[in-house]
Amino acid sequence: MPPLLRDAAARLPGESGAAEARTLLAYALGVEVNRLLLAADPTPEQVRRFGELIERRAAGIPLQHLTGEAYFRTVRLEVGPGVFVPRPETEVMTGWALERISEWRAAGTERPVVVELCTGSGAIALALHTEAPGCELHAVELSEQAYAYAARNLAGTGIDLRQGDLATAFDDLAGAVDLVVCNPPYIPLTAWEGVPAEVRDHDPELALFSGSDGLDAMRVLAVRAALLLRPGGLVCAEHAEVQQHSAPQVFVEHGDFEQVRDHRDLTGRPRFVTARRR
Repeated sequence: MPPLLRDAAARLPGESGAAEARTLLAYALGVEVNRLLLAADPTPEQVRRFGELIERRAAGIPLQHLTGEAYFRTVRLEVGPGVFVPRPETEVMTGWALERISEWRAAGTERPVVVELCTGSGAIALALHTEAPGCELHAVELSEQAYAYAARNLAGTGIDLRQGDLATAFDDLAGAVDLVVCNPPYIPLTAWEGVPAEVRDHDPELALFSGSDGLDAMRVLAVRAALLLRPGGLVCAEHAEVQQHSAPQVFVEHGDFEQVRDHRDLTGRPRFVTARRR
């Protein structure tokens, strides 16, 4: 590893320091990471800019806020202050949704109707549009700042993006939706001090916290999904690993759902719940 990269990586915490240093150097040079070995020697200005980026990352600024982008499954997204940065663990739930869409199409439903609630940056909606083109996709986001990012990320896709509350969104689609997908806020307010500083200080609180047990948004989601879904339609929603029993119980107690199941992410941790509209 070149001295410039080695010294920078040593200043960054964790096992990902070297990879993050490469990402930031590529960003400072204006090249792709896989082109670093072929890049010309950095100019003094680029070295200075790289040093500033390393300093800010070492101070806890999220890597994605420094580069202005995040990757989710097969798509690239514009992100920054005011919008939740998509996480790899959400990719498994999105994969589950894609499998169900594929099954419906095999059974003759050519254009499944999919609604994403709490879309944030638009990550899930864009991934579904990219990997399952032809779906009728709708998405909603409450935050003005996050909505602005979603609008840019979803521009030109034809996805019906709206600004509004998940509790009242898409009355016009009542009873006509095949799939509702959501990554709601789910951290209990009582767990505020235990949230990593990088998350707590830089991701929007609206996307993180949801009442004393973290399930306020999940309860609203269950009510809205029951309204939107056709009989036999499906809902999937992410949750915290400690909610592997309490999150599914929300859908059980609602009464309009069956086949309530919990699923694990790639690390083996409980990560999302699915249910079928009776």
